[in-house]
Amino acid sequence: MIKFLDIQKINMRYRQELKRVANEVIDSGWYILGEKVNEFEKKIANYIGVNRAVGVANGLDSLRLILRAYIELGIFKEGDEVIVPANTYIATILSISENRLKPVLVEPEISTYNLNISQIEQHITSRTRAIMIVHLYGRPCWSYELEKIAKLHDLKIIEDNAHAIGALWNGKRTGSLGDAAGNSFYPGKNLGALGDAGAVTTNDERLAEAIRTIANYGSKIKYLNEYKGLNSRMDEIQAGFLSIKLKYLDQENQRRREIAQFYLDNIKHPEIILPCLNSSEFGTETRKSAVSDSALSPAPSTLRLDHVWHLFTIRHPEKDKLQEYLTEKGIQTLIHYPIPPHKQKAFIEFENISLPVTEQIHKEVLSLPISPVMTDYEVKTIVNILNSFN
Repeated sequence: MIKFLDIQKINMRYRQELKRVANEVIDSGWYILGEKVNEFEKKIANYIGVNRAVGVANGLDSLRLILRAYIELGIFKEGDEVIVPANTYIATILSISENRLKPVLVEPEISTYNLNISQIEQHITSRTRAIMIVHLYGRPCWSYELEKIAKLHDLKIIEDNAHAIGALWNGKRTGSLGDAAGNSFYPGKNLGALGDAGAVTTNDERLAEAIRTIANYGSKIKYLNEYKGLNSRMDEIQAGFLSIKLKYLDQENQRRREIAQFYLDNIKHPEIILPCLNSSEFGTETRKSAVSDSALSPAPSTLRLDHVWHLFTIRHPEKDKLQEYLTEKGIQTLIHYPIPPHKQKAFIEFENISLPVTEQIHKEVLSLPISPVMTDYEVKTIVNILNSFN
């Protein structure tokens, strides 16, 4: 069986370093809000290119804390509207609704699966306060048009960067493009912890301070509470693990790019719709596949690609039949995501909304295996089996 994502194999490569860090944390006697968290916050802020990073418990918390902080600072208030892509994981929308803000669902582009920026303005009202974009599957969702819309209407731009750690748009990393960004380090992410963890990245010092305080029971000083806060703090041990794995992130993302390029070059089935990757869209360069029978060589230092391929998602009109076929052939696939948020029981208030593009995507998508530990043989096997589907 070719696994969709072999997390154990990924982490085994760093086993000795991870064990060393675990021992350091155990021996320190300090397990929450210590030096490992401080160290990781500085490293991830520097990597993404922002002034501040705040470690939190998970990716969902990173988004909901951004919104909560804007409310506490008097920038948002309950009932305000946040524009959000309809085609996303439900956590993005939960972060809005949990803060008693109103999610305004906007269709994606069928070619990129990301928010259709040209449709934003028609959804802006007097209550709109922010646009929450999602860099879905690892592809940056950004444009100069988006920046102009936000400036014209005085809107915050919040990035859901859960899929795209390390991605670039015109030389800037996602997570540094908007006013603030939520980052997830769930184990299956490109930068994955060995448990749950997340972080907010921003250049807004006041916002970062409010988030840090709210996440610590609303307290800067123990037993003195400024806000009705919550408990959302990154563990020392996860911070230590993430500092180790951050060193290898660019290398692992490059391997994902090479696999993705091989898929793009070699999957020839006429009914399979491949991801659309137009290099001119971002003004960057592409490269041909480097997947071969030889060991992976380091990427050229001048090579800069934007997409980090958290997921390689194809579409097929009979995706269930295709998934069953691949399973029979020993290839594990997943569906991201089988039911769109507006069709979930949790959001019954959206049941009468028509979002045909989103619904088409969710009916047809299938995610293929892609990870930095896949072998060249596995990648070629998947391509050959896909091309033989009938």
